[in-house]
Amino acid sequence: MGLSVYLKDPTATYNVEELFQANITHNLNRMAAFAGIYSCLWRPEDDGITEARQLIAPLEKALADLKARPEYYQRFDGPNGWGLYVHFVPFVEKYLKACKKYPLAIVVVYR
Repeated sequence: MGLSVYLKDPTATYNVEELFQANITHNLNRMAAFAGIYSCLWRPEDDGITEARQLIAPLEKALADLKARPEYYQRFDGPNGWGLYVHFVPFVEKYLKACKKYPLAIVVVYR
């Protein structure tokens, strides 16, 4: 099981055109929580997040902290090897890059 995030074209008929898609394991939810981005990643609707541009600031802040304190965040690595810091940072980087590229895209998540 995992988290699937999508950025969808807001101008596409029936909103089916995907501009970006990525997956991560649910085992990273604790790391995301300590980075302050659990809600915006797993439950963006709870924060009123509907467009990619709304994710830019929280993802930038979390990414800076993740990179500044790798040892701190590696404490939350999954003991079974599923859900590691070395996988989470690139996920956040790619998602942030896509949000900047498609700021008006519609945010959709499946968990």
